[in-house]
Amino acid sequence: MDQLPESARRVAAAAAAAGLAVNVVEMPDSTRTAEEAARACGCEVAQIVKSLVFVGAASGQPYLLLVSGANRVDEMAVAAELGEPLVRPDGRRVREITGYAIGGIPPIGHPEPMRTLIDARLLTYEVVWAAAGTPRCVFAVDPAALARAASATTYAF
Repeated sequence: MDQLPESARRVAAAAAAAGLAVNVVEMPDSTRTAEEAARACGCEVAQIVKSLVFVGAASGQPYLLLVSGANRVDEMAVAAELGEPLVRPDGRRVREITGYAIGGIPPIGHPEPMRTLIDARLLTYEVVWAAAGTPRCVFAVDPAALARAASATTYAF
């Protein structure tokens, strides 16, 4: 683990603190997109957890959406669920909110808790793969355990 980038070590520590027994690994190739991650991890695209950050247009409150790599976000439907329109923040703001750059945002381990929704499709798998702080670091995890660790509400994206 000492060989991992600092941001990946932070994710591993956050996982351990949340009671998740995960092994963060650094892949030789990029895992920035769901397709790249699926190739690197040897799994279906649907088993990739996309950690997407949105901000409430009225409140400025950040929201974290943990979406299956095979699904797209219907922003209008999610906005209705959350009670306000959503805005996609730029990369600088995402880093401020999460502590990580786009392409490596983990589903846990952020400076402040966020209201989090997890894709019901992810919960149909025994194992899913999530980013671990860099565009090449990932970890495998039981999706139900991840949902508990992230205090996520199940949502059908």
